[in-house]
Amino acid sequence: MIERYAPTARSDRYGSRINRDRDPVRANLVPYVSIMLASILPFLALADVMPVAPPLGFLVFLAWRIMRPGLLPIWVGAPLGAFDDLFSGQPFGSAVLLWSVTMIILEMIESRFPWRGFWQDWFTASLAVTAYIAVAMVVSGASLTVPMALAALPQLAVAVLLYPFLAQVVARLDRFRLARSRRIG
Repeated sequence: MIERYAPTARSDRYGSRINRDRDPVRANLVPYVSIMLASILPFLALADVMPVAPPLGFLVFLAWRIMRPGLLPIWVGAPLGAFDDLFSGQPFGSAVLLWSVTMIILEMIESRFPWRGFWQDWFTASLAVTAYIAVAMVVSGASLTVPMALAALPQLAVAVLLYPFLAQVVARLDRFRLARSRRIG
């Protein structure tokens, strides 16, 4: 004899899983909006002499690229870098160049090492953010001195230690991005 169908067996918080799909607008916009909001946040924490906040836009950009390799197209570093340049205080074009080069290098790493773990991702992000901060200091036009490099070390340390938290935030945003909420038909 066939057992009775349990009505709650195929349900989630939105009701039935049948006839549900992800919202394409939300699925496409969440990564870009989160990167742009992260680029704006350090603008609110102004410092007098040296930047205190790490480059959050770049870190969220790295987290999206490392967590979801095929999601962002390779050319997206240019427009997102241009948006970041508007708020970072760097000369216009520095983030365009650095974000684009980062995308190309991460594509090469992804093709060489397709299977990675958390520690490799953190190491890759740490190298990328270290190179980003160092090259951004050179591109800024300031005279590079030892005290200036030492003053940038706290920003670098915070950026490296903040990546796991931002990777977790990006994972939750990705779960939100792919949640089934739209009724089909």
